[in-house]
Amino acid sequence: MHPWLPFFRSFAAYLKLTRGYSEHTLSAYRSDLEKLTAYLELRDWKLGVREIEPMHLDGFIQYLAELGLAPRSQARLVSALKTFFAFLVDERVIEHDPTELLRSPKLGRKMPEVLSYEEVRALLGAIDLSTDHGLRDRALLETLYACGLRVSEATGLRLSDLHLQHEFLRVTGKGNKERIIPIAGGAIRHLEIYLRHVRNALPHIRDENTVFLNRRGGGLSRVSVFTAVKKYAAEAGIEKSVSPHTFRHSFATHLIEGGADLRAVQEMLGHESILTTEIYTHLDTDFLRETILSFHPANQR
Repeated sequence: MHPWLPFFRSFAAYLKLTRGYSEHTLSAYRSDLEKLTAYLELRDWKLGVREIEPMHLDGFIQYLAELGLAPRSQARLVSALKTFFAFLVDERVIEHDPTELLRSPKLGRKMPEVLSYEEVRALLGAIDLSTDHGLRDRALLETLYACGLRVSEATGLRLSDLHLQHEFLRVTGKGNKERIIPIAGGAIRHLEIYLRHVRNALPHIRDENTVFLNRRGGGLSRVSVFTAVKKYAAEAGIEKSVSPHTFRHSFATHLIEGGADLRAVQEMLGHESILTTEIYTHLDTDFLRETILSFHPANQR
């Protein structure tokens, strides 16, 4: 048995039970840590976790860069190493964290695709409301945009999460963390129409507490939502690359452009760090130009 294996197992249990990470994330962490042990074996360094020094980790990252590992993958791997060794410090397995001075490669921020408000309305307007299918999709996409939900949060939404009379939803996000999100009148109206005239009229309902169902009474898949969004975007003549997540990006951007507090947007999106939310502070040049012309004293007459 590899001497690091017991520590990997303890670390995986910590990530799953304390942080609520998914099996997919646990597998990614395990893969990154195994790359380190493979590198040590390649160098014929028989080192335990207590013997790792910063120079070993620096050499490891440099080795991966020379092999052509993408900067984003390097950054993820550095994050995994930092989390692992911080865990070992907390568990008093090691006294000093060898990753303290380890730096991630600089990454250019990739701005998410965002729809203008007019494009959002055009996409929603492309949905045929004369069909049950269309009524459901309109309610779903209105909810995605009105609340900034991840697609998994929308497809996992339960009837018991809806508090439409009080105009809020309870959402279970990453790490099984719950948050409360206000929901606006238009989305409420479409949700109520869908629930009353489509969902409750289904002959067979397999998922009794799931809000959005397919015609067979089962929960929607993320793939089906992705396909629907692509279809309506094409019908609305939108040439941007649009996915269900685009509604989340647009929700956050429109709020911040409208003057919403960054902390409030962070809470509604369910971001652990406000640094993640700050990406939405990018504003389009038209908005900036209009703001400067309207409020800068040099432009006042």
